[in-house]
Amino acid sequence: MEKEIKNELLSGVDKLKTSEGYLMAGYPNYFSLFGRDSLISAWQILETDPAIAKNTLKILAKYQGKTINNKREEEPGKILHEYRFKRKDRLALPQWEFPYFGSVDSTPLFVIVAEKYFEQTNDEEFISRIWDNIIMAINWLSAYGDRDNDNFIEYERKNPYGLFHQGWRDNFENHLKINPPVAIVEAQGYAYAAYMAGVRLSERFGRGDFLKNLWAEKADALAAAFQKAFWWEEEQYYYLALNKNKKPKKSVSSNPGHLLFSGIIPKKAARKIVKRLFQKDMLTPFGIRTVSENDPDFDYSSYHLGSVWPHDNWMIYYGLKQSGFSKEAEQIKQSMLSAYRELGCVPELFGVKNGEISSLAGGARQYERKLNNAIKANSLQAWSVCGLLNMIWED
Repeated sequence: MEKEIKNELLSGVDKLKTSEGYLMAGYPNYFSLFGRDSLISAWQILETDPAIAKNTLKILAKYQGKTINNKREEEPGKILHEYRFKRKDRLALPQWEFPYFGSVDSTPLFVIVAEKYFEQTNDEEFISRIWDNIIMAINWLSAYGDRDNDNFIEYERKNPYGLFHQGWRDNFENHLKINPPVAIVEAQGYAYAAYMAGVRLSERFGRGDFLKNLWAEKADALAAAFQKAFWWEEEQYYYLALNKNKKPKKSVSSNPGHLLFSGIIPKKAARKIVKRLFQKDMLTPFGIRTVSENDPDFDYSSYHLGSVWPHDNWMIYYGLKQSGFSKEAEQIKQSMLSAYRELGCVPELFGVKNGEISSLAGGARQYERKLNNAIKANSLQAWSVCGLLNMIWED
């Protein structure tokens, strides 16, 4: 049965693969190059087809930020959020210029995936070619990502028509109810992982120890500041974010699950994250919700406030495996397989109510009112397909 699923998933990957060898984010919506989506998809499928990661890194390095442009939200070293090469896309906003850079996490993910690619292939020639791009990306974290020098990377849109929230739960409106600049929790883990990836890569590609020592210091400072500011003692969990006043957003969400792979948290905290994620207000038979059922804004059919995202579950699954929680990782995998069997695909997102799964391909509730057409959940989404493929590939 899983062999048949693999073949179907690989067919989906082929439909999203471009002639340049990277993956579009999804179909029919978001049939374009994304920083975050394309990088995570390349990471997920690295063992299956490492060329996808190479080609993704190559094109993102080509369009890496070179100047300051507030309309595009471009900054030197920053990796793009998306590039819609065909402007006739019905979702394209006339107030945007492409490439558009409104993403806080595509830049650290670029560095993380570069190291993962090198670990898989030992392709020194390619990493040498993009080494300057890696340096620029890591430098962006502190030069532009952390403008107030508090060690955290934050976002605040520069284009008033751009994305208000710029983590993976992005949106044109303040659906998370956090006033910017926003330090979103998972981005701190990505930044730490990127600094440490830079430290390890610099041992092979660096010229001296200056960058290695600088990035190690940045990582240590971030980890110390993070535990102090983000730990939520009452919940024995991590806050969703800090707002402009450095006040925490008290929302139990799936986002801290992304910290499990990053190395930013102590083992004791990892156990507490896992315990909280697997409580009944977060866990469903088909995966972990984005937001707790107890949250006042919870809606199982919303885009980001209670639905289940397969890629989000993959990030948690990957971290569980890296942290030694193999039993819990297997539970996530089986949940995703159950969702696949019920829906006949592994879509962008879906809803779960009273233990029953529901497709949101007919139109998840959106908050993107600037768009004339409601966005429907994609039945073919790269990081959903590649995530499940990663989970079952070794079986």
